[in-house]
Amino acid sequence: MTTIMQTELPLPLFGRGKVRDTYDLGDKLLIIATDRISAFDVVLPSAIPEKGMVLNQLSCFWFEKTKHIVANHLIKAIDTAQSLNKYVPSKVPLPDYLIGRSMITRKAKLVPVECVVRGYISGSAWEEYKTRGTVNGMAMPKDIKESEKLAEPIFTPTTKAETGHDKPLTKQETENIVGKSLAKSLEEKSLALYKYASDYALGRGITIADTKFEFGYADRELIVIDEMLTPDSSRFWDASQYTIGCSQPSFDKQPIRDWLTASGWNKQPPAPELPPDVISSTTRRYREAYERLTGRSLQYMPG
Repeated sequence: MTTIMQTELPLPLFGRGKVRDTYDLGDKLLIIATDRISAFDVVLPSAIPEKGMVLNQLSCFWFEKTKHIVANHLIKAIDTAQSLNKYVPSKVPLPDYLIGRSMITRKAKLVPVECVVRGYISGSAWEEYKTRGTVNGMAMPKDIKESEKLAEPIFTPTTKAETGHDKPLTKQETENIVGKSLAKSLEEKSLALYKYASDYALGRGITIADTKFEFGYADRELIVIDEMLTPDSSRFWDASQYTIGCSQPSFDKQPIRDWLTASGWNKQPPAPELPPDVISSTTRRYREAYERLTGRSLQYMPG
């Protein structure tokens, strides 16, 4: 199986993010999920096998499953050589590794807000609550315990930083950035998506503690873009192991964060190479999240 850190295709490069490489197809985009992984806002030198396929195929799964709630940018998952050749005409043969880890999408004008929804209190929200009794500046009930389920999911948007950390936004700050009407739409759509996905995932033994969505405008329609409900954009917990009052095991890159912290790395580039056992355990966690949520086996690329 080939591990993909970076793609170089005979197509105009639209952009290269921490994880995804995007190519310009005129009125559409080809988005490829690589096996790159970042931690503490630094892209690591080690790849995680299968990771890009999990992110791509799980996003496509959710895009199809939630399109009746909110429209999204997905046109076609590149799942066969035929779909690749149909949507990405090229005089030069394109690599087989695109199958299973790429999608064709609509172009959209990005809304510059990360739309975070929290159903449980954990991570940075827990740290803020412990210190000030608030989450994103909102007063919260007293005596909430770590990882506790909130009475209702809450919308806790952040800035969308090109580099460095995203910053929490209050309701007023969000309205200042995008306007009152759009801020309301972002909150309503994000909460509707979270509630649907949370109920679905819980039926498959996974608790979605929190997640983030990105939105954009395509033909004046507000749609979901980028990725959706993946281990990179969400905190997935094993529902059977859920215990209030402590941090929870997650189906994400937590083993990597733990190892990097224990290694003494100062969280500034360059990052150290990951040991094989940390890489393999992360691959297993990503794959298990995909298979439990979808009930499918991961589609491997040819070769």
